[in-house]
Amino acid sequence: MKAAIYARVSTFDQEPENQLVELRRYVAARTWSFQEYIDRGISGTKDRRPALDELLQDARRRRFDVLVCWRLDRLGRNLRHLVTMLEDLQHLGIAFVSLGEGIDCTTPAGKLQLHILAALAEFERERIRERVLAGLQRARMQGRRLGRPRARVPIERVQSVAGLTASAAAQHLAVSVSTVKRWRREVQKTLSI
Repeated sequence: MKAAIYARVSTFDQEPENQLVELRRYVAARTWSFQEYIDRGISGTKDRRPALDELLQDARRRRFDVLVCWRLDRLGRNLRHLVTMLEDLQHLGIAFVSLGEGIDCTTPAGKLQLHILAALAEFERERIRERVLAGLQRARMQGRRLGRPRARVPIERVQSVAGLTASAAAQHLAVSVSTVKRWRREVQKTLSI
């Protein structure tokens, strides 16, 4: 049998090596050949990921017989996407194994366990989202300004493009048109004081 090993880390300063060591050991114990698909610095909430996209393309070409991942949340945190992906793999005749949860989708019990754990992964993601939104709302209520600080520009720089249209000025200053318009309003306020 040929296996596809999938590993993913959410940030570039993380290393997938811990996942890969266990995955390689697992497939070696079963004497399967394997190919690795690794996504670095990509959230599990994203449906499109370079290595995952390549893996799915190879699945459609039947280049492997089983997909092995370290934990279910490495494959994805969106329940709908995860279930659809695994159903697609099943229709292609590709088995699925998740080491962390002990899931083997070749059995009915493994399929049930997969659905329950996928729902929990999505629940965890939604709780994180709720906490982030609550923190942002609290910061706004405290009067804290959120987001990237507004770019400031010297009055002379804005005046140097005064004769240009907003879009030409934006291109010349390498900023957006709305930024040029805002700067021009701010300069007018400053000069009228």
